[in-house]
Amino acid sequence: MWDAYVATGAVPAGTLPVGVEAFGDGPALADELIALVLAGRKRATATLVAELELADEAPPAVGDHWVMCDGAGAPRCVLRTTSVDAVRFDVVDEDFARAEGEDDGSLVAWRAGHRAYWERVSARTGVAFDESSVVLTERFTVVWPPEVADA
Repeated sequence: MWDAYVATGAVPAGTLPVGVEAFGDGPALADELIALVLAGRKRATATLVAELELADEAPPAVGDHWVMCDGAGAPRCVLRTTSVDAVRFDVVDEDFARAEGEDDGSLVAWRAGHRAYWERVSARTGVAFDESSVVLTERFTVVWPPEVADA
């Protein structure tokens, strides 16, 4: 998939994606979230800064490309990061919750779902999470394949 995207000339030959990954913490959630992306409903994601620090990963940056996979690890699309902001969990706004496209798109549902997710991650990894935790709110566009790419 990445090679086909590079062949379009959208990025220089030899460029590599910053990651090949799936959303969530398991195959079922990955499948659910990639389906929202492919349907055009999900155009944002959020990551705890503490998760990145624990994994010694660089934060996402505007212009990054990444290959998003389904729960089985099959590549489904290429995403390009369009914005990244660091904000406290308790100040994420309704507009961002809507852009994530999960559940009913409300801020209440976003907070409940992400609180449950990060509490699960915290129990497994020891990454601290509370209402004041800093999250990276990342927006993206789908750039490949053409049948699901944003206009």
